[in-house]
Amino acid sequence: MSLGQQLTQFIAVGVVNGAIYALLGLGLVVIYSVTRAVNVAQGEFAALGALLAATLASAGWPAEVVLPAGTAASALLGLLTYLGGIRPVRTASPLVLIIVTLAMHLTLKGLLLLVWGTDPYALPPFSQGAPLRILGAVVARQSLWILGTVVAALMVLYGFFGYTLYGKALRACAINELAARLMGIRPQTMGAIAWTLAGALGGLAGVLITPLTLATYDMGLMLGLKGFVGAVAAGLTSYPLAVLGCLLFGIVESLVAGLLPSGYRDAIAFGVLVVALLTRAVLALRQGVLVKEEVLSE
Repeated sequence: MSLGQQLTQFIAVGVVNGAIYALLGLGLVVIYSVTRAVNVAQGEFAALGALLAATLASAGWPAEVVLPAGTAASALLGLLTYLGGIRPVRTASPLVLIIVTLAMHLTLKGLLLLVWGTDPYALPPFSQGAPLRILGAVVARQSLWILGTVVAALMVLYGFFGYTLYGKALRACAINELAARLMGIRPQTMGAIAWTLAGALGGLAGVLITPLTLATYDMGLMLGLKGFVGAVAAGLTSYPLAVLGCLLFGIVESLVAGLLPSGYRDAIAFGVLVVALLTRAVLALRQGVLVKEEVLSE
């Protein structure tokens, strides 16, 4: 295989992985925009959906059922997580909210371990058959399911945020909570919707990726981290930029994993995250210095 064919193959794999990260990144942006909480437990929503779907599939349930069942279970988990963990402390500082979500991550991971154990679970591909060759790259049929479902999910989200009352209320609450409250929007209700939506996106990502990998109780941490990298690179505020950031990260990760030893793959995720956080910290510090200079000059 020539270098050009290898690069095409790596980019195709990166786009598929990036699409999965985009679902997780969108969930993180929805939660942060509405409740100002960085959800460390976002990956556990994906793990629950994946494990439940694999269990139902092993019992003979068809893919048409296990996909919505896994997504719905994760959406319910997102709602319960908000009601039980975030809502009582929703006015606390961002640091406290991060600590709460970290505790939820550890708790949910422990519960998944108790229920499903350490064994990996397989989920059959949604379509049987040999891989397809598209633009010189060999693509598994499940990858087409992933890309098609992610595009459909993005279109549904676009319609929800742009043309529905609850979607516009979520956007209003994300822009200015006080103004939204004055207009009769209840931030607590919007927080519940945001966490439910994030849970559904996480569960959808987990079910879709499982036929290409396997479902395990600890799969959520790395998935959530990689979605977080794309979301942070986009500033945790813009949905289109979060999707773009996750896609680019997936491509870079795939290229590095293909051209360099595989051990560098996860190191890239942490490295990009550190660079993104340092860049945002420097920009915030510089903005604060400029504002202080303007105040002193007045």
